[in-house]
Amino acid sequence: MNEKKYSFITIFTYGLVLFSPLLFLRVFQASSSQIIQLTTLSYFIGAVLMIFYRIKSQSFELEGRKKSLLISILIGIVGIPASLLLQMLILQIEQRLLGQSVASQNTQNIVQLIMNNMIFILATTIAGPIMEEFVFRRAIFGSLEKRFGFILPALLSSVLFAFAHNDGHYLLYAGLGFLFCGMYRYSGRIWTSMITHVGMNLLVILTQLALQS
Repeated sequence: MNEKKYSFITIFTYGLVLFSPLLFLRVFQASSSQIIQLTTLSYFIGAVLMIFYRIKSQSFELEGRKKSLLISILIGIVGIPASLLLQMLILQIEQRLLGQSVASQNTQNIVQLIMNNMIFILATTIAGPIMEEFVFRRAIFGSLEKRFGFILPALLSSVLFAFAHNDGHYLLYAGLGFLFCGMYRYSGRIWTSMITHVGMNLLVILTQLALQS
């Protein structure tokens, strides 16, 4: 599978998964609990499909410069506290300079859904980050990096990543997206930024659940 076909089918699959709750509601007349369960299932199907697309696709140029597996894993693990520190720093900037609330509406909505049905935690901490890394880092940034270098593709990928979350914290998500792009390019492995993204989401969600409790 060439780069263009890979990028298109990955982004298309992501779009289908995002709009799946509307399908479950309008076509199947599912209840709220059923929608959460079906959405979680669609997230995992989407993640598995994207892993399959990755296996079938050609390697991008930046992936030809990949670090060893051990180094890549270590970078991903170290990236978890680094991403949390970056998150706190950007939230302070948003609060002090832009007057934004530290609370993320997107995170609060996710936490509420998880409290209604705990199975949704699997979608937000595992399947969701996996899909987002394949879409925003590999399909968008990775496919453009060879032609345009690092900065422009990373900015485009990060801005789209921020708008996809759509809760007003655009600087926060763009900053995190830029970090993930850097990790992916440095290691040459999409799994590196994926480890960080999954770990970060898991810690943030568990912390919020603990506070809610």
